[in-house]
Amino acid sequence: MYVTAALGNSLVLYVIKTEPSLHEPMYLFLAMLAATDLVLSTSTMPKMLALFWLSSRAIDFQACLTQMFFIHSFSSVESGVLMAMALDRYVAICLPLRHSTILSLRAIAMLGSLILLRGVFFISPFSFLASRLPYCNRRQLVIAHSYCEHMAVVKLACGGTRTNVVYGLFVAFAVVGFDVFIIASSYVMIFKTVVKLPSHEARLKAFRTCASHICVIFSFYIPALFTFLTHRFGHGVPHHVHIMVAILYLLVPPTLNPIVYGMKTKVIRDRVLTVFLRTSG
Repeated sequence: MYVTAALGNSLVLYVIKTEPSLHEPMYLFLAMLAATDLVLSTSTMPKMLALFWLSSRAIDFQACLTQMFFIHSFSSVESGVLMAMALDRYVAICLPLRHSTILSLRAIAMLGSLILLRGVFFISPFSFLASRLPYCNRRQLVIAHSYCEHMAVVKLACGGTRTNVVYGLFVAFAVVGFDVFIIASSYVMIFKTVVKLPSHEARLKAFRTCASHICVIFSFYIPALFTFLTHRFGHGVPHHVHIMVAILYLLVPPTLNPIVYGMKTKVIRDRVLTVFLRTSG
């Protein structure tokens, strides 16, 4: 799955970069999603594979904090990109005549930069706060996870962790809550517009343009919310189930996204086939 994620997202980035007809808002946001998925999966999977294959269970504390930063920062970025893609679908369907004006290249660059800065700004305190916690015996700490998730590390502290817990809840509601609200609002307005279209074919085409995005949204948010809520409230959930869902949360979306969009988008599919035929030739 990691190889599929790495190759698939790299191919999507290459195709979008080299195909001028794909330099449009929807595909530029898809390129952002592919880049985010590459960082998100690569920040966890090599060390996780070393753990499973080579029993390399040790990780330096600073490396653990760095991994924590990348995991949570780019999870925030992925959520923001999914929100931006929902806005793009809303403008394309509800305001088609103003699409190129509202989502100009400059606007897309600014939106992408704000999403990245938001992730860095909100997530940076995670590592700082975790580093300042008292740990009774740092050399023998065992994280009950296959990667350095924030709450999994915080639970190892032998002092007060209230600040970390409260700040984690604040970030979850401020970032994910905001993004989910914008996504839901966009699709409510899209639905209202689509049902008013005169022809059945037009309605079907509009729904098809949103189908891939909706699949990606569910594959990202459902395991993410399960992991987040289980850490804080799901004490009765078996630990191995929690760990498995947490792994899938970081591996399934990066694996599925290039497959879903690659199969759904004819231009990308044809361009990828051309690349492979040229290579084999």
